[in-house]
Amino acid sequence: MGSNSSRNKPRLLFLVADAPFFVSHRLSVARAAHQAGYDVHVAVPFEKQTLPIIRAAGVNCHNIPLRRGNQTLHGELRLLISLANLILQLRPDLVHAVSLKPVILGGLVSRLFRVPAVVMAVTGLGYLFLRKDRKSTLKRFIIKRLYKLSLTNPRAHVIFQNPDDQHMFVSEKLVKKSASVLIRGCGVDIKSFRVMPEPETPIVVMFPARIIGDKGVHEFVEAARLVHKQGKSARFVLVGRTDPENPTNVEEPTIRSWEKSGHIEWWGFSDDMPTMFRRAHIVCMPSYMEGLPKVLIEASACGRPVVATDVPGCREIIRHGKNGLLIPPKNGHAAAEAILQLIDSQYLRTEFGRSGRQIVTEEFTVEQFVSDSLAIYEKLLPAPFKTGH
Repeated sequence: MGSNSSRNKPRLLFLVADAPFFVSHRLSVARAAHQAGYDVHVAVPFEKQTLPIIRAAGVNCHNIPLRRGNQTLHGELRLLISLANLILQLRPDLVHAVSLKPVILGGLVSRLFRVPAVVMAVTGLGYLFLRKDRKSTLKRFIIKRLYKLSLTNPRAHVIFQNPDDQHMFVSEKLVKKSASVLIRGCGVDIKSFRVMPEPETPIVVMFPARIIGDKGVHEFVEAARLVHKQGKSARFVLVGRTDPENPTNVEEPTIRSWEKSGHIEWWGFSDDMPTMFRRAHIVCMPSYMEGLPKVLIEASACGRPVVATDVPGCREIIRHGKNGLLIPPKNGHAAAEAILQLIDSQYLRTEFGRSGRQIVTEEFTVEQFVSDSLAIYEKLLPAPFKTGH
């Protein structure tokens, strides 16, 4: 396809699977790129509530037929053709694909049409890499082959959020080490997520994530039951939505039954997490695997102690005994013990909260994330669009 040097500014196209995710995790980069002189576009499944936010940042929006849970051949071919038509129409100088489907399909199209520069963000391995059954093993084999075709593009760099994922992809030769970059998380705005004093008791223990098994919601519910069995009056709350497209999704009737048991409250989805964290004393997300969960960075920025699992992604932000407690995955008893330790010690909660804020301020600000991302763009862009053009 080649670089379109007749333009006086580089054209950047994001490929993203979910509009709210783009707003929460990549809009900061898109806005900064627009302010730096890029012609910025995003291809994403349209959602009415988020489009005005995206457009207000100076980003052009393009609708694509992408559904995360759709795995039919017809659906994937339709998406592939849509991406191909869009790339041929826009002739981007740089494509930034985020998460599995955009990385694989968008990456393949970008390679086929020789997009001058490609950035691909592996945001985590997902449920497929957790399953051991025969069907998942076969799917995983196919996905890895497709990853390799996409990620070994000589004009591409691949961003990983934690060193475990980076090491796995490099060791299995899915990407060259020289083309891999580690950028830990997406950063948070420490002005919006600021330290807040603890609310009044009773203690509120918050699970701030999608209500799916792979996020550890079953272990959280078990921990609530065990803590209440100890006679503690703590409130255990779920803040998040269900995800019907995820195979470990928890149906609403099950959540309502947890509520009826008296162990759990479901506060629903919130797009105002600073307010949610203001109401919490402890944050707990015993996830099975992560890229690097932004919500745990946000919780730490707000001075909240965190109980999380000792797995890739979580241990990048939570340091055991410093700003939280790390526990083994799939272990509700360990989650209960860690939560009890924090319930019984306001001093520990305060110290963990103070350390968490410091870690975020030093390592996980949105300004640093934006700077690191734009530096990769600058490195990969064709010569006509280097700094000064």
